[in-house]
Amino acid sequence: MTNTEMSENQDFPVVSLAEKAYQLLVRKITHLELRPGSVLAEKWVMAELGIGRTPVREALQRLSAEGLVSHMPNRGMLVTDISASNVQHIYEFRSVIDVFMARLAATRATKSNISELTELAKKMVQATDADDLDLFIRRDQQFYETMAQASQNIYVEEAVPRIFNLHLRLWLFISNKVGDWRDTMAVHEEMTQGIVNAFRARTPDDAELTMKMYISRRQQQIKGLL
Repeated sequence: MTNTEMSENQDFPVVSLAEKAYQLLVRKITHLELRPGSVLAEKWVMAELGIGRTPVREALQRLSAEGLVSHMPNRGMLVTDISASNVQHIYEFRSVIDVFMARLAATRATKSNISELTELAKKMVQATDADDLDLFIRRDQQFYETMAQASQNIYVEEAVPRIFNLHLRLWLFISNKVGDWRDTMAVHEEMTQGIVNAFRARTPDDAELTMKMYISRRQQQIKGLL
């Protein structure tokens, strides 16, 4: 395989069956194809995904650890509901972790980190212009992971990817209510550009404020829709 072919396929690595089951379920849950409160019976999931019991169980356990599904006595696994209290808990956590990440990364990001974030911010705009939701989500996830790496804090690096899908589902919930995912992009683009600018200037106060404002505005958006 040539370097070009490897580069073109780097977003689609070979994965295990458990990882495949996880990714397929994440997509269905975050895109609200599996509605909040839906029952996830193992046999149904196996038939729906065409994957055996063991990898499906592993995927469900991982989703449970991330808070996307929950176990209810006598009912089995359910897609976690989107409720006022659930939303509050997610955004309270993000207001601590994401803001702390932004502040740390503003002082610790390498030139390579900043260059990568700049490029990813551009690619998200391009994905929006091309109406490519899947590409946008992939670049957004990379943006957050790069910020986490730039913080140079192993616990931040671990926590941020684990909550990405929770706030992705909330963002898509907002987008569905609004009617078009591109209509919610102005706030996101303002955040990514503000983060890039703060990192370039090495101004942690600006990075912290940018992230605080973004999280607050998203929280107010979804509160108004519940």
